[in-house]
Amino acid sequence: MSLTPAFLDELRARTSLSTLIGRTVKVQKAGREYKACCPFHNEKTPSFTINDEKGFYHCFGCGAHGDAIRWMTDQRGLPFMEAVKELAQAAGMEVPAADPRAAKRAEAAKGLHDAMAAAQGFFEEQLGGIDGADARAYLGKRGISDATRRAFGFGYSPDGRGRLKSALKEFGEPMLVEAGLLIDPDGAEPDGGKTRKRDTYDRFRGRLMLPIRDIRGRVIAFGGRILGAGEPKYLNSPDTPLFDKGRTLYNIDRASPASRNTGRVIVVEGYMDVVALAQAGFADAVAPLGTALTEHQIERLWKMVEVPILCFDGDSAGQKAAIRAAMRALPLLRPGHSLAFATLPAGKDPDDLIRAEGPAAMEAVLAAAQPLVDRLWSHEQTVAPLDTPEQKAALKQRLAAITEAIGHPDVRAHYAHAFRERYDALFFARPAFSNAPRGQGANNAGRWQRDKKGNWKPPIAPVGQEARAIGATGMEQRLLRAILASLLRHPDQIVRHRETLASLQVADRALGQLLAAMIAASFRKETVETDGLLTILGPGEVYNMAKGMLRADTFTFTPHRMTTDADRVTRDLEEAIRVMAQGPELDAALAEATRRAREDLNEASYAEQQRVHRLKMDHESRLAELAQSDDIE
Repeated sequence: MSLTPAFLDELRARTSLSTLIGRTVKVQKAGREYKACCPFHNEKTPSFTINDEKGFYHCFGCGAHGDAIRWMTDQRGLPFMEAVKELAQAAGMEVPAADPRAAKRAEAAKGLHDAMAAAQGFFEEQLGGIDGADARAYLGKRGISDATRRAFGFGYSPDGRGRLKSALKEFGEPMLVEAGLLIDPDGAEPDGGKTRKRDTYDRFRGRLMLPIRDIRGRVIAFGGRILGAGEPKYLNSPDTPLFDKGRTLYNIDRASPASRNTGRVIVVEGYMDVVALAQAGFADAVAPLGTALTEHQIERLWKMVEVPILCFDGDSAGQKAAIRAAMRALPLLRPGHSLAFATLPAGKDPDDLIRAEGPAAMEAVLAAAQPLVDRLWSHEQTVAPLDTPEQKAALKQRLAAITEAIGHPDVRAHYAHAFRERYDALFFARPAFSNAPRGQGANNAGRWQRDKKGNWKPPIAPVGQEARAIGATGMEQRLLRAILASLLRHPDQIVRHRETLASLQVADRALGQLLAAMIAASFRKETVETDGLLTILGPGEVYNMAKGMLRADTFTFTPHRMTTDADRVTRDLEEAIRVMAQGPELDAALAEATRRAREDLNEASYAEQQRVHRLKMDHESRLAELAQSDDIE
């Protein structure tokens, strides 16, 4: 699909911006412009202006600025093409199709949309008629007001096999089947020695109906709740050309603009949860459609807010759903984008809680939402006993598996660090200060000390050199050589890590010269190539060392046979350089913390020294893992 500047200009020219904005915001005439209270930030004095002649809006308070298309994307939350299509439809313009096949699909979709809109009208009419008495009684019992009923488009499907089919016969049975409104039975049934095709029939019968809308507010599917006995309790439309349940969120059309004001999206389990929340003033709630939250739905939520709140029931099923969503999100995590988890009291859904304790109780539940890392940690702690060493080791393995599932290297590193800290605090916490620590007799007097108040304190861990250059140990030497070998093979990575690399003090003279030459070359040229580096080095010891590193049988970080995997190279180098640079920093921090602990002899200083010491131990453990890894060949 090609949208020319001329088409977009014509679309803007045909759109009355003040009328468009005035559909959702109260606007006032102010000379040749219009003014309003800005919908993008809270204000009491209007600073939001709309200029129809120039075709833009501007807020002098928060700086929001744009045209009709920008309004639809920023305030309504529509994707760009959806915004263009809706504005074009209102302006009587045809959006250019990419090819004849796309035009044919668009025409077919238009027919399906018309059929769905007609079905919605039929269901609403039935709810208000004689057949809808039981459905209206159910809504009254649930405390759903007439205003809420109209806002969400509640309807009723009468209990007959052909009522909808008859009412919408002008669309033809094939289109109604394709829209998911009719069922076309598979196969044929005998008829006096002959076979005849079985009749199609209404999919929804005797159910309270709720329309499912797309981001533009068009009906694309239905959900029906049975009123009496029977299964399933809720029935959704099947997947159709308009509806993919794994990509759709119920109430997305209303929650998306609401989230612009609240900065929040609440994900609940079902339709009626969304309805109950909306009636209580929580307009920013959505729900998946009978399935676990999918990757597509998570990405759609992230287009609205960076950290949506998943609010599932406190029972076992609800918490399992929460963990499934958490696990599914792990490969998608990126800086700033995550999930939070709010847990309802056991046995209560949002409607129960709001009825019993009011909207404030729901706000309290949302305010107490756990970050994703906390929910994963608490879940893994309770999934199995932690009494034996083997069970404790199993917890460590489960946490490692979670970490490995995270795609983004920075996020993965922070999760690994957070889990290590919590694991150590849980199982290796130091004993509390006491006047007589258990087991400390005369034989241990040389290791335990009394502080200034006479209390016993545990021994302070020894510290090595306070400052040293990189490569002082065998493990560091091996890892440093692997890093430099990889940088020679992938010199485009030098600029990416130049600042960190420049801060390293390398003990080995030749390795230090090689690193300095790499950094210098990256400053002189935007694109650094391996052959260019070798030319700069010229003949001599460092040149010969670099040539040796480039041989296929020389170890490098990430096996030589896998160097075509650019993502793997980037990931491995990033972690290796980060671990390498941490060594001197931790040494200096540990030396300072140890000095303070020895001078102050108080609990706070000791706790800080122990914390830094644990970080140092973690660093050395990871350094050993990397240096001895099978990925270094």
